[in-house]
Amino acid sequence: MDSTPQVISTRERFRGRVFSVRTDELRFPDGNVNPIDVIEHRGSYGVIATTADGSVVLVRQFRPAVGRTLWEIPAGTAEPGESVLDGARRELAEETGFRARSMRPLGTLFMTPGFCNEVMHFVHASDLEAGEQDLDDDERIDARTFTPAEARELTARGQVADAKTLLALLWLESNRGELVGERADNGCIG
Repeated sequence: MDSTPQVISTRERFRGRVFSVRTDELRFPDGNVNPIDVIEHRGSYGVIATTADGSVVLVRQFRPAVGRTLWEIPAGTAEPGESVLDGARRELAEETGFRARSMRPLGTLFMTPGFCNEVMHFVHASDLEAGEQDLDDDERIDARTFTPAEARELTARGQVADAKTLLALLWLESNRGELVGERADNGCIG
């Protein structure tokens, strides 16, 4: 039995700098028709950057959507036509000042598939060289390195509270293989 609904119509509601919002009208196999709001996002990068001594680079910034300041892995929105490694390298340098001599793709995951099509491409960056941040006008970011024990303490205190960073910290404590075997986006970046 096919349970995939049919898209009857699509209407754009909002187009912004980072994402857009559309409403799809869906007909489900049982005949019901319902509107579904979808956030369209062109994709992003999450960088798990580690130093030679095994510390992890985290960035601290205020997140208006949740009204809190959080420690997170460096991350940001993909630029059109940009490769995963080039985008991850750019985000790491902009947010932290670090340049990585070694970059390894770890996998791609949907971030919040219940209402958003964003995929995040995770990359491990190592063999780091310090440099200067190159922040956007709307960014106020502090960057710092933490030992694994310090990162666990930040998590225990609720200062690390987003899924991408928790996943990254779990990866650091695991066997450090790929995060996922198959790419969530089937190889597409919007």
